[in-house]
Amino acid sequence: MPKKKPFSAGRVPLILFLCQIVSALDVPLDLVQPPTITQQSPKDYIIDPRENIVIQCEAKGKPPPSFSWTRNGTHFDIDKDPLVTMKPGSGTLVINIMSDGKAETYEGIYQCTARNERGAAISNNIVVRPSRSPLWTKERLEPITLRNGQSLVLPCRPPVGLPPAIIFWMDNSFQRLPQSERVSQGLNGDLYFSNVLPEDTREDYICYARFNHTQTIQQKQPISLKVISVDELNDTIAANLSDTEFYGAKPSKERPPTFLTPEGNESLKEELRGNVLSLECIAEGLPTPIIYWIKEDGTLPVNRTFYRNFKKTLQITQVSEADSGNYQCIAKNTLGAVHHTISVTVKAAPYWIVAPQNLVLSPGENGTLICRANGNPKPRIGWLTNGVPIEIAPDDPSRKIDGDTIIFSNVQERSSAVYQCNASNEYGYLLANAFVNVLAEPPRILTSANTLYQVIANRPALLDCAFFGSPRPTIEWFKGTRGSALHEDIYVLHDNGTLEIPVAQKDSTGTYTCVARNKLGMAKNEVHLEIKDPTRIIKQPEYAVVQRGSKVSFECKVKHDHTLIPTIMWLKDNGELPNDERFSIDKDHLVVTDVSDDDGGTYTCAANTTLDRVSASAVLRVVDVPNPPFDLELTNQLDKSVQLTWTPGDDNNSPITKFIIEYEDAMREAGIWHHQAEVSGTQTTAQLKLSPYVNYSFRVMAENSIGRSVPSEASEQYLTKAAEPDQNPTAVEGLGTEPDNLVITWKPLNGFESNGPGLQYKVSWRQKDGDDEWTSVVVANVSKYIVSGTPTFVPYLIKVQSLNDVGFAPEPAAVMGHSGEDLPMVAPGNVRVNVVNSTLAEVHWDPVPLKSVRGHLQGYRIYYWKAQGSSKRNRRHIEKKILTFQGSKTHGMLPGLQPYSHYTLNVRVVNGKGEGPASTDRGFHTPEGVPSAPSSLKIVNPTLDSLTLEWDPPSHPNGILTEYTLKYQPINSTHELGPLVDLKIPANKTRWTLKNLNFSTRYKFYFYAQTSVGSGSQITEEAITTVDEAMASRQVDIATQGWFIGLMCAVALLILILLIVCFIRRNKGGKYPVKEKEDAHADPEIQPMKEDDGTFGEYSDAEDHKPLKKGSRTPSDRTVKKEDSDGSLADYGEGVNGQFNEDGSFIGQYSGRREKEQAEGNESSEAPSPVNAMNSFV
Repeated sequence: MPKKKPFSAGRVPLILFLCQIVSALDVPLDLVQPPTITQQSPKDYIIDPRENIVIQCEAKGKPPPSFSWTRNGTHFDIDKDPLVTMKPGSGTLVINIMSDGKAETYEGIYQCTARNERGAAISNNIVVRPSRSPLWTKERLEPITLRNGQSLVLPCRPPVGLPPAIIFWMDNSFQRLPQSERVSQGLNGDLYFSNVLPEDTREDYICYARFNHTQTIQQKQPISLKVISVDELNDTIAANLSDTEFYGAKPSKERPPTFLTPEGNESLKEELRGNVLSLECIAEGLPTPIIYWIKEDGTLPVNRTFYRNFKKTLQITQVSEADSGNYQCIAKNTLGAVHHTISVTVKAAPYWIVAPQNLVLSPGENGTLICRANGNPKPRIGWLTNGVPIEIAPDDPSRKIDGDTIIFSNVQERSSAVYQCNASNEYGYLLANAFVNVLAEPPRILTSANTLYQVIANRPALLDCAFFGSPRPTIEWFKGTRGSALHEDIYVLHDNGTLEIPVAQKDSTGTYTCVARNKLGMAKNEVHLEIKDPTRIIKQPEYAVVQRGSKVSFECKVKHDHTLIPTIMWLKDNGELPNDERFSIDKDHLVVTDVSDDDGGTYTCAANTTLDRVSASAVLRVVDVPNPPFDLELTNQLDKSVQLTWTPGDDNNSPITKFIIEYEDAMREAGIWHHQAEVSGTQTTAQLKLSPYVNYSFRVMAENSIGRSVPSEASEQYLTKAAEPDQNPTAVEGLGTEPDNLVITWKPLNGFESNGPGLQYKVSWRQKDGDDEWTSVVVANVSKYIVSGTPTFVPYLIKVQSLNDVGFAPEPAAVMGHSGEDLPMVAPGNVRVNVVNSTLAEVHWDPVPLKSVRGHLQGYRIYYWKAQGSSKRNRRHIEKKILTFQGSKTHGMLPGLQPYSHYTLNVRVVNGKGEGPASTDRGFHTPEGVPSAPSSLKIVNPTLDSLTLEWDPPSHPNGILTEYTLKYQPINSTHELGPLVDLKIPANKTRWTLKNLNFSTRYKFYFYAQTSVGSGSQITEEAITTVDEAMASRQVDIATQGWFIGLMCAVALLILILLIVCFIRRNKGGKYPVKEKEDAHADPEIQPMKEDDGTFGEYSDAEDHKPLKKGSRTPSDRTVKKEDSDGSLADYGEGVNGQFNEDGSFIGQYSGRREKEQAEGNESSEAPSPVNAMNSFV
């Protein structure tokens, strides 16, 4: 038997669903059953007198029931009233008052009875009343005149309507009157003023009553109110009284609160359970009181307490007996407090604890009907059978009444009837119909066969098996065609036959069979269950903060079961997206362009399938620079300060961090704004320091994290009074431009700093070391004054003071200056030279007397030059070099000298005016150094075994040349270098011939000069000896013979056959000689050369100016090409101009070429000659 598990709190929604299923398990309509009321009008039925009256009464039963009505407790014969008809097959009455009749005629209490052979069911007592919207009675309303500060209550007193009217106050323009803590409307509709103000004066205080049922609004006569101030009241009294009668009105004094409603210190309030409890306290006083609420013996319920009407009304929703107690309202102002206690009692109309349910029994079974209700006071329980009080109904031996329970035993078919339970107290009643139907029926399953249920994995699966039978059948469930009854813990069988799988998994998929059995038979039904993968949002939209006018994109990626087709919907604030072309949906993205403030909110991506719904939300916050401040106002206007206040503009969702205040001087720089101050973003006022005699205007800008607002409108202008200057000019200096003057300069004040009109400067001066009085002069607004006739370079004390039409600035401090400088009079003496090395010398001198400098000593300057030969001296002017040493230094270094040279120098002192006379010339020699490289190196007249070298001596020998050194070495066809030959050549030579060289061989030469100090820089070149002419002729002759051509063809054919054989063997995985050779010579770089084996070393790049030792090294591109050693002289000439003459001699002067050029040009553009072909086999 499947286990019936108890429900947990987390399964409340499922329980409610199952309860709905239980209540829906009715007796099938094809079986005999008593009537059941299915629809009826409300107990308190207010009708619109302008429409026909429709009183509903619908019922079901087998056989179909007949209907009858009572009105005010007596039978209502509808056949006798032509305006009343009953709908066919229904008990609903239609009273046609639109044609001829009045709604008031049909007021009353109506009750419907539905009857068939199995019993009778009755409806509630339906009280029918037409709605009423009466007019206000005509009344004359006198104008009201009050003194400022008095309290007032404007009565509304609307006519009694049905249902009660909704009250509100408006003016003649149908605009609602503003309400506040001071002025508000009470629950009774009256308008309360805690204290009146002159702005309350008006002639159109109108109370309106809206009757929603008839959609009509009734209007009270306007009320006129005039509030006069004390001054107005005194004027009125004075005009109507003599001097002896005039006492004068006094202003309304501030007063503590008193309550306008409710009256007294205590009151009572009664409310029914389930309604809204509304408690009201309205107080008057000056200043306006504030209302507070407390519950004396407890706390106010958190989730059900609400404050209305500026806290003057306390509301508690869904009130219950636990809310009874004492509630206290407290009215406070600065002069005191007053409180009022409201004692609340909660009563209750009857409410169900257990309502009677229909009872289906088989003959001989037992059962009970239970009717339990509660209320305050406790309700009375009364039973009826078929609409007749059970006390006077026919006796039935199978039933027994026990208070709120009827017990049935051994019922028979005649026991079928409809029972009514009536629970009532002074606040209302409850009426419930419940039938007892005695039937003998085999089981039947009401759920459709082969119903397919589709459920999302890991969610509950509910498989229905609605059934009926009498006696009540037992239910069993099976899975598959041959499975046993389900009884594992994972299944729950409910009383209505539903099978619950609390957590459905993929293996829950299959066919399930429901079997219903009782003593009269058996029925079964199959249903099918499919488990689907849940829909998931794998990429949720993310919180975004964007600036107004930009673009934002939200992404929402959904994963779902492949058999379900989801629909993706985007929502904004749980509603549809705006109908705006700026919103676009592209696959998984919602894109909003040109974002505006209204676009901010919560955006939700909702994915819906037929089985589930998932959603994810993200908030969009639209930000921008703040709106500019406004309402700038200047207060507390003083001579040197003013208070600026402003109202901040909207911060556009990004808090304002600071305000920037700028000013404009409309008097001097209109339109130019300057920075004044910055204050925190929480401030709206700033105390600003001002300067005298400025026509100020201010503006304010707000700044947040996005940026700065546009400036506000300018404030009003404020002209400050003139005053004497606060400061003197800055940057005061005294410097002479001539030996007999003193130029006094300063940075003048700007117009803003002048503090008044008539800005001038008082310039004062005197010699520092004398006893002279100050000499002063007042000059206009300039920045320079020249004092003439001063002694040369004398210190002066100088002062420049500001003044204007109001007065002088504070006394300035004196600064020191000097009159003009003149050229120095004395040359430095005792000049000495110490030669440090061939390129550096140190110079010393004695300082000149300071008085002879006649100015500011700036330093000493050395002029030095190299002596030239007589020929050079005639050709160009001697170039002098200059070195300046700052300050009072008496020595310095001369770098960059040329070795083995004679230099001359002198020294001069320098001041601000210029140089003094030169010292006596002093000469010195630099020692020898190493020479520079020879100026040129050429190889000429190449022969079979000789090369001739020609060169020019070094341009800078830096001494006496002692000899030249020549080193050379051969280079073979693989760029390897041969043994190095070292040769010494006398210094007086400029040409040298090398003999006994190998023919057709390239050589590399390294050449440098020497002095007694050492060797200089080297110069390198390359050249090739010529080819033997006879050998070349023989090679050409052989290459043109037929037998030689045949031999070459045979060799080529043999090589081709050999390659084919090697290719075949290689495809079969075998090795071949070429492969073995490659293995044996895998890396030519690791084959060093022995110094004594006579083999060639590697060829070095021509840019490497040092001779290489014997060794093995691959070229820089790590390749060795055959073409590089084919012996063609054209490859080593200048371009392609190297050619043979008819006698075999080489035409043109040979010039060596860099290896890089050779590597790039090693492939000749000419056709290969027989000589080259022959050389490839030699």
